[in-house]
Amino acid sequence: MAKIGILGDIHSNIEALRAVLKALDAEGVARLACTGDVVGYGASPCECIALVRERCETVVAGNHDFGAVGKKPLDYFNSAAREAIHWTAKRLSDNERLWLSSLPLVVAREEYQLVHASFDEPLEFSYIFEPMEAAASFEKQPGALAFFGHTHWPCAFFDGEPVRVQIERVVPLDSPGKILVNPGSVGQPRDSDPRAAYAVLDTDRRKVSLRRAEYDIASAADKIIAAGLPASLAERLSYGY
Repeated sequence: MAKIGILGDIHSNIEALRAVLKALDAEGVARLACTGDVVGYGASPCECIALVRERCETVVAGNHDFGAVGKKPLDYFNSAAREAIHWTAKRLSDNERLWLSSLPLVVAREEYQLVHASFDEPLEFSYIFEPMEAAASFEKQPGALAFFGHTHWPCAFFDGEPVRVQIERVVPLDSPGKILVNPGSVGQPRDSDPRAAYAVLDTDRRKVSLRRAEYDIASAADKIIAAGLPASLAERLSYGY
């Protein structure tokens, strides 16, 4: 079987990232792709960058990634996000800064495409919560199957009249139209489930499975507090929002 792990919105949460990688390794999933936002919010940006660079065959830029290197204006972000971005930027090496700066906004591979937010003006980092927003992205989506992040909500959209949305954990790939899947967030879930979220694309069985992994939330939260980052960024991890 050919399986590809899809993960994103890691947000400097090394505990969550390691848990997801451990789960993927246990399943024998060696190929990995990342929908962006490797950094931001959490207290382990450099560790997360190192693991993503080592393990992922494809990575696209998220708004926090670009914010940390001055490629996205900080007035786009809320106050807690801005504070975390300032904190992160001070800790990046020149090599890490160069890597984040060079990340593409869109990648198209044979089996899948990646974007952080929307294929419709990807540098704007617009959110896709509703079918109408997905429809605008579908118009620019280069292939049949794509993955996105940004909202931290695991779901799938199916192109058609009308565009459909699905939140079930198995996404069948037998639809004749385009499909857009969000694997959810590794490091800061917002769907009221605090477990790290990710997805597995099975190209042989023609499906995407949306998965969760338990991780040491307390340790990740303690690091945020110890770093002097906003307490709200630590507190929200336990609630999954």
